[in-house]
This record gives sequence, C-alpha cells and structure tokens, in this order.
Amino acid sequence: MSILFAATYPHRTIALALYGSFAKRLRSDDYPWAPTLQERAEAADEVERGWGEVSLAYYVPSRAGDDTVGAWLSAYFRSGASPAAAAALLRMNSRNDVRAVLPAVRVPTLVMHASGDRDAKIDEGRYLASHIDGARFLEIAGGDHIWFLSQTADDVVDAVEEFLTGVRPTREVDRFLATVLFTDIVGGTARAAELGDTRWREVIERHHAIVRTELGRHRGVEEDTAGDGFFATFDAPARGVRCALAIRARVRDLGLEIRAGLHTGECEVIAGKTGGIAVIVGARVREQAAPGEVLVTSTVRDLTSGAGLAFEDRGPRRLKGVPRDWQLFAAG
Repeated sequence: MSILFAATYPHRTIALALYGSFAKRLRSDDYPWAPTLQERAEAADEVERGWGEVSLAYYVPSRAGDDTVGAWLSAYFRSGASPAAAAALLRMNSRNDVRAVLPAVRVPTLVMHASGDRDAKIDEGRYLASHIDGARFLEIAGGDHIWFLSQTADDVVDAVEEFLTGVRPTREVDRFLATVLFTDIVGGTARAAELGDTRWREVIERHHAIVRTELGRHRGVEEDTAGDGFFATFDAPARGVRCALAIRARVRDLGLEIRAGLHTGECEVIAGKTGGIAVIVGARVREQAAPGEVLVTSTVRDLTSGAGLAFEDRGPRRLKGVPRDWQLFAAG
C-alpha cells in the first residue's frame, strides 16, 4: 500500500521506508522466493484454526522464549481481526503484486530487511531495492520480521531518522551501575488461604515494614512492589547481599520464607523506571532460588571479595530469556 501510494502521489510523499517488504506474495519463475499458492492456502487455513498462536521463533527469533512478548503479540493479533477475517486478509494479500509499480516510484526510498527473515526472504528486499530507482538497501542483522519487537528496533529507527535528516542520532541513555535485588514470599498463596484475608493482610503489612526497614538500613532504593515481592537497587553489592540476608532472617519470625536474587550490572532509566538486562537477570536469578535461599550471580560474588560474606557454589544455570549460562552462588 505504501509503495502504491508513493508511486501515485509523489507530491504528497516525502520518502518511502520499507522493512521486511515484498513485491508479491506468490511464487513465480521470475520471483522464486515467495510461497506457493498451496503454501499460502495452507497458511490461511492454519490462521483460521489457531489465530493468535504466534511463533516468536518464526516472526521475532530474538525474542524466542519470552512468554511476555509472546502473550502480548498474540493478544495484539487477536484484537485486530477475527480468525475468519485474518484468514480472508491473508488470502486477499496473496494476490497482491506491485512489481509493475516499482519503476514508477520517484521518491527517496530506503529498503531495510533482516538477513534471516523467514516470512519475507531477504532476496525480496533486494528485488525491491533493485527495481526502485535510486533506492538504498540496508541489511539488518538477525531474523526478526516484526521490527518494532526486535532487539534491533533502535537500529531501524536510527536508520530511518538518518535517511530522512541526513544525521545519525546520538542516543543519550541514562545508565548507571547498580546491584539489583528481587525478593518474594515462598508459598504465599497457600499461606494466605490458610490464614484468611484479614490475618494474611496483617502478615503482609509486617513483611513490607521489615523489608522497607532493612532497605533503609542498607541504603537500598525501593524500585517497585508487586504483591508480596520487592525490587530494590543498591550502590554497593555487599549492602545488597547483607540486606537480603537480614530480610530473610527477620521474616522467619513471621513464619515466612523468602527467596531472593541479586545481580550487579549496568541499568538504565526507561520511562522513569529502572530497567535493562541487569534487572532482567536479577529477576531470573530469584526464580532459580530455593525457599530461604539468597542467590547471587558470579558478578556479585566477585565484587564482594573481602567483604566477609560466604558463598556456596550452585553451579551454572540457564536463566529464562537471557543468553548463556550463569554461574550462581548461595549467600550464607
């Protein structure tokens, strides 16, 4: 549609930026990269049967295994059309062919395409660039077809901005080094059912008071609280570990066990909140902790050398959605 508009209304088009695009959707001898008619028909039937069941490994492989992104994308698809409408749209789009229009595009054009895109082959992007006069082709590393969910989304936006303005933007991100701490109560749901709402609320209020007292004593910053869990940051890893150990000891007087995870890394401020990969790692370390356990990454262990803290090796662990194995240690 954008290609057709640019060719038809050049006086109303500043420029054309394409990502993961194609000239047609059915294979032919002179366009061998597209699916066959049979493959498109089967895809339409599959969409109608399981609309919203999105394969991140296919559309956004850099996010494969991220259940949160998968659930969001599935809901996004379902909110846009019914299963029958989605299938009808796929069948209709299968007949689109703008090859004859490409030579008529007379506006500045940027064609971006992920090198490993499975939904639209990179040869299709190269075809577009070679048939639009003066088009610039930019190959994007990776295989993400849905660019705005990609881990290279910033690169795409920067490329478009540079194409339109002639200047590559300089990103000023508010980054800082911090130790992140995540805690939650073990078996909280079962304990709540056992105590009843009123007594459980009293226990939770006392738990929160203990956590906040220890955060104050150890110069921790409360970043977020959800249910019975806390997310806090520290400017020194030893204080973070000691805070977690103190919380663990004090909440046992309430008959509670917590689990905690800590990691030290570079964080960034995103929409006014602390985020970044270090935060994700800290949350995933907590998920690996057993009841009553304070788990830390090797980064925390190494940075607290000489601080008088004891650690027990728990071996390498795979953290959900985070690259490579991580060596974890239990703080004593």
